[in-house]
Amino acid sequence: MTAETSSDAFRTTLHSLRVWDGPLPDFDPERAPAEPLPLFHEWFVRAAAAGQPEPHTMSLATVDAEGRPDVRTLMLHDADGRGWHFASHATSAKGRQLAGHPDAALGFYWPAVARQIRIRGRVAACGPEESRADLAVRSRGALAAALTGRQSEVLDSLDELRRVSGAAWERAGAEPEAPAPTWTRYVLAAEEVEFFQGDASRRHVRLHYRRAPGGLWTRTLLWP
Repeated sequence: MTAETSSDAFRTTLHSLRVWDGPLPDFDPERAPAEPLPLFHEWFVRAAAAGQPEPHTMSLATVDAEGRPDVRTLMLHDADGRGWHFASHATSAKGRQLAGHPDAALGFYWPAVARQIRIRGRVAACGPEESRADLAVRSRGALAAALTGRQSEVLDSLDELRRVSGAAWERAGAEPEAPAPTWTRYVLAAEEVEFFQGDASRRHVRLHYRRAPGGLWTRTLLWP
Protein backbone atom coordinates (compact mmCIF):
# COMPACT_ATOMS: atom_id res chain seq x y z
CA MET A 1 0.00 0.00 0.00
CA THR A 2 1.44 3.37 -1.03
CA ALA A 3 1.56 6.35 1.30
CA GLU A 4 -1.18 8.07 -0.71
CA THR A 5 -3.41 4.98 -0.65
CA SER A 6 -2.81 4.58 3.07
CA SER A 7 -3.73 8.23 3.65
CA ASP A 8 -6.94 7.86 1.62
CA ALA A 9 -7.88 4.70 3.52
CA PHE A 10 -7.27 6.49 6.80
CA ARG A 11 -9.56 9.41 5.94
CA THR A 12 -12.26 7.19 4.48
CA THR A 13 -12.25 5.08 7.63
CA LEU A 14 -12.10 8.11 9.91
CA HIS A 15 -15.10 9.81 8.36
CA SER A 16 -17.15 6.61 8.29
CA LEU A 17 -17.02 6.11 12.05
CA ARG A 18 -19.96 6.87 14.29
CA VAL A 19 -20.36 7.02 18.06
CA TRP A 20 -23.15 6.18 20.48
CA ASP A 21 -25.47 4.48 18.01
CA GLY A 22 -27.15 2.35 20.70
CA PRO A 23 -29.31 3.28 23.69
CA LEU A 24 -27.52 5.36 26.30
CA PRO A 25 -28.03 5.51 30.07
CA ASP A 26 -29.81 8.43 31.66
CA PHE A 27 -28.05 10.80 34.04
CA ASP A 28 -29.97 13.21 36.26
CA PRO A 29 -27.42 15.56 37.87
CA GLU A 30 -30.03 16.68 40.40
CA ARG A 31 -29.80 13.22 41.95
CA ALA A 32 -26.02 13.09 41.99
CA PRO A 33 -24.31 12.65 45.38
CA ALA A 34 -22.72 15.55 47.21
CA GLU A 35 -19.21 14.17 46.59
CA PRO A 36 -17.73 12.72 43.38
CA LEU A 37 -16.32 9.43 44.70
CA PRO A 38 -19.64 7.57 45.10
CA LEU A 39 -20.68 8.64 41.61
CA PHE A 40 -17.35 7.46 40.22
CA HIS A 41 -17.87 4.06 41.85
CA GLU A 42 -21.41 3.85 40.43
CA TRP A 43 -20.35 4.81 36.90
CA PHE A 44 -17.38 2.44 36.98
CA VAL A 45 -19.56 -0.54 37.91
CA ARG A 46 -22.13 0.45 35.28
CA ALA A 47 -19.46 0.66 32.58
CA ALA A 48 -18.09 -2.78 33.46
CA ALA A 49 -21.60 -4.27 33.50
CA ALA A 50 -22.26 -2.75 30.07
CA GLY A 51 -19.31 -4.68 28.65
CA GLN A 52 -16.81 -1.85 28.48
CA PRO A 53 -13.38 -3.49 27.93
CA GLU A 54 -10.81 -2.62 30.57
CA PRO A 55 -12.75 0.15 32.32
CA HIS A 56 -9.88 0.42 34.81
CA THR A 57 -7.53 1.86 32.18
CA MET A 58 -7.12 5.62 32.27
CA SER A 59 -4.99 8.42 30.84
CA LEU A 60 -2.54 10.20 33.13
CA ALA A 61 -1.41 13.67 32.07
CA THR A 62 1.69 15.29 33.57
CA VAL A 63 4.15 18.03 32.63
CA ASP A 64 7.91 17.81 32.32
CA ALA A 65 10.59 20.16 33.65
CA GLU A 66 10.00 22.55 30.73
CA GLY A 67 6.25 22.60 31.29
CA ARG A 68 5.50 20.46 28.20
CA PRO A 69 2.48 18.17 28.61
CA ASP A 70 2.80 14.39 28.50
CA VAL A 71 0.16 11.66 28.60
CA ARG A 72 0.01 7.88 28.76
CA THR A 73 -2.45 5.07 29.56
CA LEU A 74 -2.15 3.05 32.75
CA MET A 75 -4.31 1.13 35.22
CA LEU A 76 -6.34 2.32 38.17
CA HIS A 77 -5.45 0.42 41.34
CA ASP A 78 -8.07 1.88 43.69
CA ALA A 79 -10.31 4.88 44.30
CA ASP A 80 -11.07 5.73 47.92
CA GLY A 81 -11.27 8.64 50.33
CA ARG A 82 -7.62 9.45 49.73
CA GLY A 83 -7.95 9.66 45.97
CA TRP A 84 -7.29 7.72 42.77
CA HIS A 85 -4.43 5.21 43.02
CA PHE A 86 -1.95 4.02 40.40
CA ALA A 87 1.64 2.79 40.40
CA SER A 88 4.83 3.04 38.40
CA HIS A 89 8.59 3.31 38.79
CA ALA A 90 9.76 6.49 40.50
CA THR A 91 12.58 6.55 37.94
CA SER A 92 10.23 6.44 34.93
CA ALA A 93 9.37 9.54 32.91
CA LYS A 94 6.06 9.91 34.74
CA GLY A 95 7.75 9.35 38.11
CA ARG A 96 10.33 12.05 37.44
CA GLN A 97 7.69 14.43 36.14
CA LEU A 98 5.48 13.92 39.19
CA ALA A 99 8.43 14.47 41.51
CA GLY A 100 9.04 17.87 39.90
CA HIS A 101 5.42 18.87 39.20
CA PRO A 102 2.93 16.87 41.29
CA ASP A 103 -0.18 18.45 39.75
CA ALA A 104 -1.69 16.00 37.26
CA ALA A 105 -4.91 14.91 35.56
CA LEU A 106 -6.67 11.61 34.91
CA GLY A 107 -9.12 10.78 32.14
CA PHE A 108 -11.51 7.83 31.81
CA TYR A 109 -13.50 7.17 28.63
CA TRP A 110 -16.14 4.46 28.47
CA PRO A 111 -17.77 4.50 25.00
CA ALA A 112 -20.05 1.57 25.88
CA VAL A 113 -22.05 4.02 28.01
CA ALA A 114 -20.94 7.29 26.34
CA ARG A 115 -19.35 8.48 29.55
CA GLN A 116 -16.09 10.10 30.46
CA ILE A 117 -14.64 11.37 33.71
CA ARG A 118 -11.92 13.99 34.08
CA ILE A 119 -10.02 14.41 37.35
CA ARG A 120 -7.48 17.06 38.33
CA GLY A 121 -5.47 17.23 41.52
CA ARG A 122 -2.13 16.77 43.24
CA VAL A 123 -0.27 13.46 43.30
CA ALA A 124 1.60 12.13 46.32
CA ALA A 125 3.93 9.13 46.44
CA CYS A 126 3.14 6.45 49.00
CA GLY A 127 5.79 4.97 51.25
CA PRO A 128 7.86 1.81 50.60
CA GLU A 129 5.59 -0.47 52.61
CA GLU A 130 2.42 0.50 50.76
CA SER A 131 4.22 0.46 47.42
CA ARG A 132 5.53 -3.06 48.06
CA ALA A 133 2.07 -4.21 49.15
CA ASP A 134 0.68 -2.84 45.87
CA LEU A 135 3.01 -5.08 43.92
CA ALA A 136 2.48 -8.11 46.18
CA VAL A 137 -1.18 -8.50 45.20
CA ARG A 138 -0.51 -8.39 41.47
CA SER A 139 0.52 -11.12 39.05
CA ARG A 140 3.90 -12.75 38.48
CA GLY A 141 4.06 -10.84 35.22
CA ALA A 142 3.57 -7.54 37.01
CA LEU A 143 6.38 -8.38 39.41
CA ALA A 144 8.60 -9.45 36.51
CA ALA A 145 7.95 -6.15 34.74
CA ALA A 146 8.75 -4.25 37.93
CA LEU A 147 11.97 -6.24 38.40
CA THR A 148 12.93 -5.55 34.80
CA GLY A 149 12.83 -1.85 35.65
CA ARG A 150 14.58 0.75 33.49
CA GLN A 151 11.21 2.09 32.32
CA SER A 152 11.56 4.96 29.81
CA GLU A 153 15.33 4.40 29.40
CA VAL A 154 16.80 3.90 25.93
CA LEU A 155 16.65 0.24 24.83
CA ASP A 156 19.51 -0.96 22.61
CA SER A 157 17.64 -3.94 21.09
CA LEU A 158 14.69 -6.28 21.50
CA ASP A 159 17.17 -9.06 22.21
CA GLU A 160 18.31 -7.17 25.29
CA LEU A 161 14.68 -6.77 26.40
CA ARG A 162 14.05 -10.51 25.98
CA ARG A 163 17.17 -11.40 27.96
CA VAL A 164 16.53 -9.04 30.88
CA SER A 165 12.81 -9.75 30.97
CA GLY A 166 13.40 -13.50 30.89
CA ALA A 167 15.70 -13.27 33.88
CA ALA A 168 13.12 -11.14 35.70
CA TRP A 169 10.37 -13.70 35.02
CA GLU A 170 12.56 -16.46 36.46
CA ARG A 171 13.31 -14.41 39.56
CA ALA A 172 9.65 -13.48 40.01
CA GLY A 173 8.77 -17.18 40.01
CA ALA A 174 11.55 -18.12 42.43
CA GLU A 175 11.22 -15.06 44.69
CA PRO A 176 7.60 -13.84 44.80
CA GLU A 177 8.63 -11.38 47.52
CA ALA A 178 11.58 -10.00 45.55
CA PRO A 179 11.98 -6.25 46.16
CA ALA A 180 11.56 -3.72 43.38
CA PRO A 181 12.91 -0.59 45.10
CA THR A 182 11.76 2.00 42.56
CA TRP A 183 8.20 0.67 42.29
CA THR A 184 5.94 3.32 43.79
CA ARG A 185 2.23 3.62 44.48
CA TYR A 186 0.81 7.09 43.85
CA VAL A 187 -2.44 8.74 44.92
CA LEU A 188 -4.06 11.67 43.14
CA ALA A 189 -6.11 13.72 45.60
CA ALA A 190 -8.79 15.31 43.43
CA GLU A 191 -9.54 19.03 43.46
CA GLU A 192 -11.86 18.87 40.45
CA VAL A 193 -13.89 16.01 38.95
CA GLU A 194 -16.11 16.29 35.88
CA PHE A 195 -18.68 13.69 34.83
CA PHE A 196 -19.72 13.73 31.17
CA GLN A 197 -22.76 11.84 29.90
CA GLY A 198 -23.00 11.71 26.13
CA ASP A 199 -26.32 12.26 24.36
CA ALA A 200 -27.18 11.17 20.82
CA SER A 201 -28.74 14.60 20.20
CA ARG A 202 -25.50 16.22 21.41
CA ARG A 203 -27.21 17.64 24.49
CA HIS A 204 -24.47 16.18 26.64
CA VAL A 205 -24.71 16.52 30.42
CA ARG A 206 -21.59 17.76 32.22
CA LEU A 207 -21.48 17.90 36.00
CA HIS A 208 -18.41 19.52 37.52
CA TYR A 209 -17.34 19.04 41.14
CA ARG A 210 -14.83 21.39 42.75
CA ARG A 211 -13.38 21.00 46.23
CA ALA A 212 -13.98 24.12 48.30
CA PRO A 213 -11.93 25.27 51.32
CA GLY A 214 -12.64 22.96 54.23
CA GLY A 215 -12.99 19.91 52.00
CA LEU A 216 -16.62 20.39 50.93
CA TRP A 217 -17.57 20.01 47.28
CA THR A 218 -19.51 22.40 45.07
CA ARG A 219 -21.40 21.18 41.98
CA THR A 220 -21.89 23.08 38.72
CA LEU A 221 -23.44 22.20 35.38
CA LEU A 222 -21.34 23.05 32.30
CA TRP A 223 -22.39 23.73 28.73
CA PRO A 224 -21.52 20.83 26.43
